[in-house]
Amino acid sequence: MNGNGGAIRGPVNGTSPFAARDVRLLFATRAVRLFAYGFLSVVLVLYLAAAGLSEARIGLLLSLTLAGDTAISLYLTTRADRLGRRAMLLAGAGLMVFAGALFAVTGNFWLLLLAATVGVISPAGNEVGPFLAIEQAALSEALPAERRTGAFAWYTLFGSFATALGSLAGGALASALQRAGAAPLNSYRAVVVGYGALGLALGVLFTRLSHGVEAPAARRAAPPGRPSFLQRSLGLSSSRGVVLKLSALFSVDAFAGGFVVQAFVAYWFHRRFGADPALLGAIFFGANVLAGVSALSAAWVARRIGLVRTMVFTHLPSNVLLFLVPLMPTLPLAMAVLFLRFSISQMDVPTRQSFTMAVVDPGERSAAAGVTGIARTVGSALSPLAAGPLYAAPALASLPFFIAGGLKILYDLALLVAFGRVAPPEERR
Repeated sequence: MNGNGGAIRGPVNGTSPFAARDVRLLFATRAVRLFAYGFLSVVLVLYLAAAGLSEARIGLLLSLTLAGDTAISLYLTTRADRLGRRAMLLAGAGLMVFAGALFAVTGNFWLLLLAATVGVISPAGNEVGPFLAIEQAALSEALPAERRTGAFAWYTLFGSFATALGSLAGGALASALQRAGAAPLNSYRAVVVGYGALGLALGVLFTRLSHGVEAPAARRAAPPGRPSFLQRSLGLSSSRGVVLKLSALFSVDAFAGGFVVQAFVAYWFHRRFGADPALLGAIFFGANVLAGVSALSAAWVARRIGLVRTMVFTHLPSNVLLFLVPLMPTLPLAMAVLFLRFSISQMDVPTRQSFTMAVVDPGERSAAAGVTGIARTVGSALSPLAAGPLYAAPALASLPFFIAGGLKILYDLALLVAFGRVAPPEERR
């Protein structure tokens, strides 16, 4: 899709006859991957609880899932331009298959811990692993600057709709199996098996990408002189200052979001209102559809007020709504507030991604996207460890919503102060 909503036809930037096909494939891999994440996230905590794990152990498992993703993503994304982007994407797909397979065949906590740490699983239903950073770099090279935000908005929309459909399908499958007589544990395990199969399908799609997605040979070459630590370990040179500052801010936002990951919120709705898996799937189907639509409108807003202001002024009211979700006395009211929040909560996603790609050196885009993405993963990896015991205590189960909302508001204000006067190239024209 282009920034105006049209399909991409022919070479996007004139650099490769396969550019348009690669863009379409990257949109397809995004859809398959986010469908898989949504498919699993709705029942993940329910599955682990049915397998006999306590809320504290579940929190530890989710934290280590994200911590493991951090280490793996750091290694793969900072080497993707030199070792090959397709190769790193295939490695990530293989780790999805590994995690799904091991989660499906055992309830042993230590083996699950291994799968969570080494494999790729998304408790929130959002992007994890090396995929997003590498795909963003490939898309940024294939698209001119003025179309980047629009394309990222469509890319986010595809992911949100896929997560929504995955959430609906995962919850519906578990409920259907239970109505057919399957034990809850076995119904959830079927969803886990499906997750592994989707990881395999993702790998097949990555094999179809052309050499045009790889970094130009000039950028893969080692820079003259002795490289610094950041160049050696993170692939950053001229962009390191802005990337480190963005990473610090993004980690705060992600840490806050880790208190209200989709898996935990689904569990909260189940415990608070008795929502069954099918209803949970429907709730998060609607929420993610609204999130996708909000992301699509971000490009229109950004053209008028700029990327940074779009990020901040749409994020602030969504965080106020987050405060209100646990204050609602009935399920319909809680759902209504959640839907209202999701209708504006994702407008910062394509604008944040586009802003990062715009303000860093083009030769360091994979590394920049990887490092900022990993900073988010680090932040979100820490909070489930604290959130698990809070959700376990009925008197404290609403507290994660308030913590998340408060921290996210602080992030918004800090972002505006730090980057409110920084304009990417397309906004200077």
